[in-house]
Amino acid sequence: MRNPLLRPVVAIAVLGAILSAAPAAALDPIHVGGYVRHHTALLVDGGEYSIIENTLDLTLDQSRGNVAFRVDPYIYQRPGEDLDMDLRQAYVDIYWDSVDLRIGRQQVIWGKGDGVFITDVVSPKDLRRFILPDFEEIRIGVDAVKFDYYSDSGALEVVWIPVFTPMRSPDDDSIWARSSEFPVDPSFDLSSKNIDASLENSEVFAKYSLLSSSFDLEMMAGYAWDDAPTMHMSAELDPDTHEMVSLVITPEYHRLPLAGGSFSTAVGGAVVRGEGAYYWGKHLPTVSPLIEDGVLKCDYVHYLLGVDWALLGVNVSGQFISEVILDYDDSLASDARTDWLTFLASDSFLNDTLHLEFLSYFGLSDSDALLRSKVSYDMTDGFEILVGADLFMGDEGTFGAYDENDSVYAKLKYSF
Repeated sequence: MRNPLLRPVVAIAVLGAILSAAPAAALDPIHVGGYVRHHTALLVDGGEYSIIENTLDLTLDQSRGNVAFRVDPYIYQRPGEDLDMDLRQAYVDIYWDSVDLRIGRQQVIWGKGDGVFITDVVSPKDLRRFILPDFEEIRIGVDAVKFDYYSDSGALEVVWIPVFTPMRSPDDDSIWARSSEFPVDPSFDLSSKNIDASLENSEVFAKYSLLSSSFDLEMMAGYAWDDAPTMHMSAELDPDTHEMVSLVITPEYHRLPLAGGSFSTAVGGAVVRGEGAYYWGKHLPTVSPLIEDGVLKCDYVHYLLGVDWALLGVNVSGQFISEVILDYDDSLASDARTDWLTFLASDSFLNDTLHLEFLSYFGLSDSDALLRSKVSYDMTDGFEILVGADLFMGDEGTFGAYDENDSVYAKLKYSF
């Protein structure tokens, strides 16, 4: 449809026609929920708007006997842009005594980590605004079949994704785009970027969960694609000066098998948790396009240890996170090991209507940080006012690269 403004109108009209045409006795009530939200963010340095956004997020669900469905459409409206609209989820559930089957678009959430993705890799991520949106908005729904089997000792979950869905990266002109400097302006060869839809190119994940009165344990494995493309580089040098005269960058997706697990257990008045995964053969960029097509293939380990506790009535959480490249080569653009710390504190006041939260990420390897603070007030049932700030610190690293993107923001949200 050429006019994007007509798409939601037509969709609502079609849905209304279907519901009005169906016999009243044939339909159970459909629960409609969701929220409407306005979000404005302002860059501290320069006073420019980093975002002005209106959101409509709907949830429609219904159950009938052992069958249920859920549809979660969303619309983002930003000044001067086409409507950003899609289905976050749209699936059917079928229930038996010890088996569940979910078919359709769905978000799959695994792992024990807060604010980090280690075994939580089934749903790709929308990183067009880094990790600042709510996590239910960062996760992209995948078209999948999910099978769950429950027994007295635990649960087995298997997910089959027939068609690969990549992560979403910032546009080149976005303040969240990571720029790379080359001696010459590169050209791009996109011939290898797409993954053909076929059984051979599908993805499969499996997780076994063991629950007991003293601990939770999860073990998982996956035969997947790396959600981010690898930038292969091919350079041509001047035969006399040996200076680079041309550079071709070829984005390409590669298989990334992994296995890992997570646990949590109560120790005294605290909860101790951990999560880790081993990735086989990740393609990593080197410092030069002249080295092995600009890419080396390495195994790596990603893990965390965390603890949650209550301190003087305040909910507190801390995590140590590490990523280690095995068989490290000095030509790689990444460090052999990268470590972070996270700290989260939250509390509520005024009969649980005023909420304060502080979340921080500290990069130990690059001496950078992201400090996130927010205050929200529930003015009335379903209506929330929220103000906050996101501050980046450092000169390089995961967070220091965005040192100029400090922002303050406000949100108005009406949930129904």
